[in-house]
Amino acid sequence: MTDSRKMKIDRDHIYVMQILFAVGITIASQSLDLENKHKWALNFARYVMYLLTVQASKPVCIELYEILYNKRKLDAQGFFSKANRTQAMMYAGSVAVIYLNDKKLYAEDFPFVFMAYLAVKYPEVATSTKVAVTYGMGMACSFIEGYLVHVVLPDGGTIKGLQDKIRAFEANNGVIFPVKRLFIIVTKSMHCPPDLKEFNDKSDREDVNRLEACLPLEEVIKDVAGVKNRNYKNSAYKIMRPNKKPVYIAAECATPLHTLYRVMKNRHLYEAIADVKVEDIVSDFVGTLRTVLAKSPEFKKTCELVCFDDTDENSNLSDVLLDKIRELEPNFEEFINRAK
Repeated sequence: MTDSRKMKIDRDHIYVMQILFAVGITIASQSLDLENKHKWALNFARYVMYLLTVQASKPVCIELYEILYNKRKLDAQGFFSKANRTQAMMYAGSVAVIYLNDKKLYAEDFPFVFMAYLAVKYPEVATSTKVAVTYGMGMACSFIEGYLVHVVLPDGGTIKGLQDKIRAFEANNGVIFPVKRLFIIVTKSMHCPPDLKEFNDKSDREDVNRLEACLPLEEVIKDVAGVKNRNYKNSAYKIMRPNKKPVYIAAECATPLHTLYRVMKNRHLYEAIADVKVEDIVSDFVGTLRTVLAKSPEFKKTCELVCFDDTDENSNLSDVLLDKIRELEPNFEEFINRAK
């Protein structure tokens, strides 16, 4: 039996034991009036709604904190996509039961339930000194320290940083990058194609923007972790626009998510993590990456995360990138027109 299978069986057994424990307490206390089934069902629905409300308060507060303190934009679609559908249906059903019985949704006892939960939770918060590292957090740290450090930051010697490599590309090719940052594409499906042109509009229309690969930026060759002359390089792309000059950018997909994509495709080989929630891993990866990049003065000016829904057939990566460029540099057209 695999470890993941054993853990699931253990969780199921413990859950059944909790149910039996609750039934035992209820019978022993003789507090359940089975003759009044209507009142019993109403109270059950009310407390299910209470618990789900208290449980939902944490992710809501986390989202508000990220918006207020880390200046992150609200991603309503991403936020609701992480919600447990079964629990959402339970909440809706409980609300319906209470509403159809002409009762208040949140009665006078709800504040006490909420405050009691927070009081019980406080010792755990106060004594917690270590944060559990999740798969997503580890992926983000590995991506930053194992890759971005080498391709983005200069070493103070002969190895150029990303912005200097972009300037060299501009000088050699007579073009201008309106935003001298590495655009890191986070796809919804986690799929990362060899060429970003696969995310172009799938129609044959000539009036749409399209990505085309250019020559790569100057490569970085360095000795890393026992590997001699290891090679790192970034790709340059140009966004071809009808009746306008192309827009040059440095862009690539977030490769750790591509690795996760392949792992999920081969779940039979990785049984230990076969049951993980991929959405949580991606959320932790993006959240950690965004936080670290924002805290680092060097990365803050040289890296930009771009979320792209590649599952939407009507979505065009070129348009998403242009919107991000316009957000970072509203006058980017003027910069482009300076090119020879």
